Amino acid sequence: MESSNNYNINILDLSDEMLLAILNKLNMVDVLYSLVYVNKRFNRLILDPFYIHNLDLTVKHSLLQRVSPLDIEKIDTICKRILARIHHHIYKLTVPLYLIESIVNIDYPQLQSLSLVNFEEEKFLEYLTEETFIYRLLTNQITHLNVDIFFDKKESNIFLLILCLGKHLTDLTYYHHFSSEHLGHPTFDLPLTHICSTLTKLTINVTTFDDCLYLLDGNLQSLTALIIDINKISDSLSILDNTRKLPQLKQFSLTSYHLTYVYDEKVILLLHRMINIEDLTLFLNVVRFNSTYIDGTHLYNDILVFMPQLQKFTFSINTSLSNSQIVFPSNDDIQYSFIEKGNRHVGSYVQNRLSMQIGQCHVYSLPYQFDSYLLLCNSFQGGIFDKVRSMKMIDTYPFEYELFEKISQHFPFLQNLTLDNFDGQKDKQHSSTFITFPHLEQLDITFTHVDYAEQFLFEKNTRLSRLLELHIGYDTLAIVTNNFTNDLARFNCSQIKRLVTKELYVPPKDFHLYFPLL
Repeated sequence: MESSNNYNINILDLSDEMLLAILNKLNMVDVLYSLVYVNKRFNRLILDPFYIHNLDLTVKHSLLQRVSPLDIEKIDTICKRILARIHHHIYKLTVPLYLIESIVNIDYPQLQSLSLVNFEEEKFLEYLTEETFIYRLLTNQITHLNVDIFFDKKESNIFLLILCLGKHLTDLTYYHHFSSEHLGHPTFDLPLTHICSTLTKLTINVTTFDDCLYLLDGNLQSLTALIIDINKISDSLSILDNTRKLPQLKQFSLTSYHLTYVYDEKVILLLHRMINIEDLTLFLNVVRFNSTYIDGTHLYNDILVFMPQLQKFTFSINTSLSNSQIVFPSNDDIQYSFIEKGNRHVGSYVQNRLSMQIGQCHVYSLPYQFDSYLLLCNSFQGGIFDKVRSMKMIDTYPFEYELFEKISQHFPFLQNLTLDNFDGQKDKQHSSTFITFPHLEQLDITFTHVDYAEQFLFEKNTRLSRLLELHIGYDTLAIVTNNFTNDLARFNCSQIKRLVTKELYVPPKDFHLYFPLL
């Protein structure tokens, strides 16, 4: 007899709570375009103030996928047919540049938070210097502003303009997309003096450490929280003060991915100024010469003891040593340094190359809270890293199959992976099962041995069903694909939409069959 346990479930049979849970997982543009006006129940749920008070009109796509004409049509329909019905309920609005003109003729009486995505510098300046929709909201209404902006010039006064115009602004997120010509130059060039700012929280990315000192020079009188990403912390000839205490600052987060050689001279001095800090976050990549690894003893004696109000400390700190005058600590030594200070919730690993008198140590608070993981090497101990989306691996000893297998398990949502290793694999007797990276979209194996191209591109070794962008040497690519004729890497290359190589090349006749989406 045929089983009677097969049921067809109609989505409308689900409870309101379950339907809302599903809707909250979907892109809001798709929900508004597809489900409003379908029936009264969907209208009631979707147009309810609880759902649409945070209106996000950006189209969510995976890496490299552009906004399509259909996406534009969807948003245009929403603006014409639906926005007039819900505008008075909107508390938070997220809008991309291409849509801004479609929403400016409607009043938003409850709006407190505005997010502007993918704005160009020149266009954004127009909106700030003329009597525009954004100008009126900034001067009269909103308390939270999130700006995502592409810069064309080395110097811009947009940040100062926002502070001057934002009469009610308390929370600002200001994200720059810098070109290479900006890097190494200060982000700001005009003083903050005579600005009466109401800002209490600032989230920002800048190019230099001096920019951080600039923001903390005392002119942002109400600032209690600074979350800052510095492209590179390096020495400078600046005369900005790095000694005056910062008693008003309660939260500070410092992120810098590039190696810094002035941690002890610059960063430690800055942290000593934060006498009332309650929440501290550090993500750093440090090089030290005449010292030892940053461990529990250092963090306590040189930082935490100066912060009597500290309640929360989140960190991920890599230290690279080059020093023949010290005994290199082991991982047990590092762990003991934290346990001795009463902190058992710390992960660490150490890789000492005693013959070369160099070493590397990574210490991090648990659970791991960052979306990036830097300089993973063969001494990696494992753990749960479900927040990590981007990783760089580097070592002078080969990465074997077992390490990649461990990474695929311990970093389940990894999207971006970079390898730096010219030492070929010694053990190629792989398991009968392949490794899977189900979310990996970007892979950079430019500076690696050819073995790692085989490891990641051959389907028998690794399955990369979402790989969209590949960085690789052209000669390496030609070798592993046998001039784009074998089938070993065809599956993992089939979805690639962007290929970046070190060399210029003329695609051979079989090239586009291997990369049909290029």
